[in-house]
Amino acid sequence: MSQATYGFDDDCALFRESARKFLGANADLAALRQATALDPEPMRMPTAWPSDDAFRAGAELGFVAAAVPEAQGGLQLPRAALAALAEELGRHAFPSAIESTLMVAFLARRVADSEAGGALLGHLAEGARATLAVCDAYGEWEHTASVTHTVSGSGALTLTGSTHFVQDAGKAEWLVVRSTGPDGTALVVLPRDAAGVTHRRDGIVDLTREQGTVQLEGVVAEASAVLPGGDALLASAMPDAWLLLAADMVGTSEWLLQTTVEYAKVRTQFDRAIGSYQGVKHPLVNAMMSVDRAKSLVYAAAEALDEDRDDARLLAHMAKAAATEAADFTSSRAVQLHGGIGFTWESDVHFFFKRNKHSELLFGDAAYHKARVADLLIDG
Repeated sequence: MSQATYGFDDDCALFRESARKFLGANADLAALRQATALDPEPMRMPTAWPSDDAFRAGAELGFVAAAVPEAQGGLQLPRAALAALAEELGRHAFPSAIESTLMVAFLARRVADSEAGGALLGHLAEGARATLAVCDAYGEWEHTASVTHTVSGSGALTLTGSTHFVQDAGKAEWLVVRSTGPDGTALVVLPRDAAGVTHRRDGIVDLTREQGTVQLEGVVAEASAVLPGGDALLASAMPDAWLLLAADMVGTSEWLLQTTVEYAKVRTQFDRAIGSYQGVKHPLVNAMMSVDRAKSLVYAAAEALDEDRDDARLLAHMAKAAATEAADFTSSRAVQLHGGIGFTWESDVHFFFKRNKHSELLFGDAAYHKARVADLLIDG
């Protein structure tokens, strides 16, 4: 019987190795810790971190172009390669706008033949950063939009309102804004420096990511900046966002698991390594099984999305739910089994713990995705 590859071929393996080497050489949690301690705004990624150079270097290696079609100057590797990249980003707790930009790339390539979609993909292939600005103040993206628009006689849109939970709001050059108007819901591509666009940084627990609220006041966008499809387009692209977040949590959780196992080998209590006790062994084995299960679902979902299968959305929901539960369990056990040092500022564990907490809630927690799985299984 042949082994399932989930679309992970030699090119994907080389891409993953390239990402691992780059991130290993550029991830510097000690520098992030120092920059955070010196930053005047607590509970936020430091204003000057990470440098634009890190994203640009990753873009030159094809980290974003891998999701862009060849017709727009990209590589369009299988989703397994992008899942592997997200996994490595999580494993290194790497602060960058790569994942948020990939989410936009996956959305835009579904309408690559449109004027707005093709132009946006061209910008991304050249190394621009972009992000989804689609959530309201409650984190919802499926109901009434918190940005409204009017339409002029020429077809131009004027947008007003606020959009929340915007990842890398201060780093992205391009925003995809969800807005509602008399003609229904629209996804509008805007430059972040457009007149009337401002943003406010949010205080979040994850120090390896930036999040903000974007305000729009009378922002004018031409009809050519609207991505066709509206909410239907957004709904079709959300499984890719869930896939990337799930893969990130797999990588982060694997780091926490491996680090905790190594610590349990050297930390002694009553003249024995704590890893020799069943009370430590069993939680670590349970964590390993939960992470492996989530990882399998991530790559199964990646293959299903590439093949545009009927079960692709179901598998993406399952991957996000499983990865969220694995991240929650592994994170809590990592802190617990590290004992008194697990939650200290000097330990790296808290960076990964906090990154997982942010990923768990972004674009739906485990309960949300389990409910969607139930809906799909019952209603078809």
